[in-house]
Amino acid sequence: MKVSIIGCTHAGTFSAQQILTEHPDWEVTVFERNDNLSFLSCGIALWVSNRVSDPNKMFYSSPEDLAKLGANMKMKHDVLDIDLDNKKLKVKDLINNKEFIQDYDKLVITTGSAPVIPNIEGIDGENVFLCKNWSHANELKNKTDIKSAIVIGAGYIGAELAEGYSTLGKKVTLIDALPHVLGKNFDENISEVAEKDFIDHDVSLALNEKVTKFISNPDNTVTVVTNKNEYTADIAVLCIGFRPNTDLFKGKIDMIDNGAIIVDKYMHTSRPDVFAAGDSATVFYNPTQKNDYIPLATNAVRQGILVGKNIEKNTLAYLGTQSTSAVELFSRSYAGSGLTKNGAQSRNFEVDSISFEDNYRPEFMVSTTPVLMNLTWDPESHVVLGGSLTSKYDISQSANVLSLAIQNKMTIEELSMVDFLFQPNFDKPINYIAQIAGAAVAQANK
Repeated sequence: MKVSIIGCTHAGTFSAQQILTEHPDWEVTVFERNDNLSFLSCGIALWVSNRVSDPNKMFYSSPEDLAKLGANMKMKHDVLDIDLDNKKLKVKDLINNKEFIQDYDKLVITTGSAPVIPNIEGIDGENVFLCKNWSHANELKNKTDIKSAIVIGAGYIGAELAEGYSTLGKKVTLIDALPHVLGKNFDENISEVAEKDFIDHDVSLALNEKVTKFISNPDNTVTVVTNKNEYTADIAVLCIGFRPNTDLFKGKIDMIDNGAIIVDKYMHTSRPDVFAAGDSATVFYNPTQKNDYIPLATNAVRQGILVGKNIEKNTLAYLGTQSTSAVELFSRSYAGSGLTKNGAQSRNFEVDSISFEDNYRPEFMVSTTPVLMNLTWDPESHVVLGGSLTSKYDISQSANVLSLAIQNKMTIEELSMVDFLFQPNFDKPINYIAQIAGAAVAQANK
């Protein structure tokens, strides 16, 4: 059996590993246009701000590792065209510029995502940078002698990069078209906590502002013009999101509106013997029970494994995702899973919600600290649909608890009665997750 894999970041790496583990005698060829694979781009801000022990450890695999498993690694190779009817790929070797045709029996599309780069005047200026891959990471790391930076995009990546530059003592401006930091990740009450921390650390916030122009200045600085103001710094970094890198397959495979390839629960696409996974594909979003686009490494890894499990026959179904995630900013944890109230509204999905705040452990302890929480649920069934938290205490694993609750369709009544541990070092007699679930029950039964 001949398998071709196009793209090898997270989904491609795990697809190759799993296919060769299940079928060591198969001929697996991996095409990757870069010279590296498996880069954990979520660590870029940490590396730039000197919080990574060794950048080489930001790669969990290598071409050599996959070759040892039996993969035929074609690094620095770009797939130019695809003939799905005849199962052939047109490939270019980027080193010698030679082109050739590769045939296959089964195809795996793991081309990932690309940064969103809007058509804005001056965006290709030499002091305007991206924050996505290993090349971008090196460019940003080589610019740490700067005194100021403008970060555009206040989602996880942009917020973490802005925080990182702030910890290095840089003058930082954080711009976003939305009215709140982390506006797509959390509701306003949690976003406002993050905003206060940014302001307290002298980060200038330019929220509800849309970038309209970049100006490269004679003194080697860049000016970012928005619909309201102008800001000047040594560099500007774009962190405004990602899109599926699937232009090669448009009109050939079924996609949703943004270009993400639609896959079923076994990672099949609309074409026979063609699989897709990771940032190039849709995920099944359990809170809404619909296909969605949620580019997370965790989703890519699981989907990549499923490609390997199901490439010969359907053996293991995708459980879906809750889009569980977390970030730490200025020693405060933010974590969530499933639908926020705002996320539900943007999807025209009806939820009930509640906010709750309490100390994570008893007040008789020498120290404790509050946890601010939100919870959403279905108004009719009372099934939990989402939750989010922030605290100076590490609440990140609580998002995993909420993820399990959503995945298993627990009700708020059931979540309020889960057998959580009690020990004064860790929590109160009623764990804070059970507390907000209980508050939800009380509100729902009014």
